[in-house]
Amino acid sequence: MLSGNRILLGVTGGIAAYKSAYLLREFQKAGADVRVTMTPSATRFIGSETFSALSRHTVAVEVFTDNRQDESWTKHIHWAEWADLFVIAPCTANTLSKIVHGASDNMLTSTVLAARCPVLICPTMDGEMYESPGVTHNLEKAEKMGYHLLEPESGYLASGLEAVGRLPRLSSILKKSETIISESREKGPLSGKSVLVTAGPTREFIDPVRYISNPSSGKMGIAMAEAAARLGGNVTLLKGPGTEKETERMNTVPFISAYDLFEKVKRHQKADIVIMAAAVSDFAPSETFNSKVKKEDASGSIPLKQTPDILHWLGDHKTDHQVLIGFAMETENLEKNAKKKLAAKNLDWICANSLVAENSGFQNDENEILLIGSSETKTFVGQKKVISLQILREIFT
Repeated sequence: MLSGNRILLGVTGGIAAYKSAYLLREFQKAGADVRVTMTPSATRFIGSETFSALSRHTVAVEVFTDNRQDESWTKHIHWAEWADLFVIAPCTANTLSKIVHGASDNMLTSTVLAARCPVLICPTMDGEMYESPGVTHNLEKAEKMGYHLLEPESGYLASGLEAVGRLPRLSSILKKSETIISESREKGPLSGKSVLVTAGPTREFIDPVRYISNPSSGKMGIAMAEAAARLGGNVTLLKGPGTEKETERMNTVPFISAYDLFEKVKRHQKADIVIMAAAVSDFAPSETFNSKVKKEDASGSIPLKQTPDILHWLGDHKTDHQVLIGFAMETENLEKNAKKKLAAKNLDWICANSLVAENSGFQNDENEILLIGSSETKTFVGQKKVISLQILREIFT
């Protein structure tokens, strides 16, 4: 259930913080991608370097750092959008109080405020703190605010007392996390919807060793597919050659050429939502050779023919309740050309991006998308994984 999901692990300043390193590994063994944010107090119990090494990501502790070039102060926004689930384990009485009262004095509490995903709080504390009136009140308030709670276990505590307050067994945290993610997908805006997404380039072969293609990495299309799955959609991803690795939470079908993609699109054409993010070649060689063309035998030109206009075909065959989303890559007159394509292809929405814009286009992890509908336009800038989620939420919520 956790395979392919993104989990943000919050670690606060209690003695059980060391157990969070083992929890991180258990999430990874279950197939999740994990990032860690810590309170400054947590670093007194276990170093941030430990979590950085285990997660293979930087660890977010301070909102501001001494390095003025460091953009860590925006991590609470980007990571909150990135995560499918935010697990705070252990969560001290102090951090619990800050969460329910809306404090944002460190990276962890700031990220809680920005979170768009479910938040699981594992309250863990010593002595009789857990049953104190203040903590009881805050737990009740947290539950009313929609946070998920996992009660601590009873046992021998660091102080030497026997009481309720121990961090739950890791297996219990994993099971609760699986349940929350499953339920959140069932409630997502795309729950029960079939979603077809295409991603990556096509390759139009001249001979067995040469082909016409483009620099697409498939990052944007795969990000759209993962965002659709996160919002509850039943996703089929048609994935071009040489593209980025996708998660395991979708059905993936490979394709090679524009003709190959066209045949596979036709098989899945009746999906409730179609997102055509693939960079499809407009032309293919008129003749394909079965063996390598030797240099001395080659002519100075390659005759071309047009490939099928898959997006136009989808627009012509669109059903009444289907949502068709296209992509447009332009080098000039971005909005004008995108609106022309929106109308010509009978699309509901088009995501337009400029190849000449900074941090945009092929192979970048970031993008700048102009989302255009029949009556509105909106710009999204940031990590492709983040803005894909924002775009789909804009369309479907």
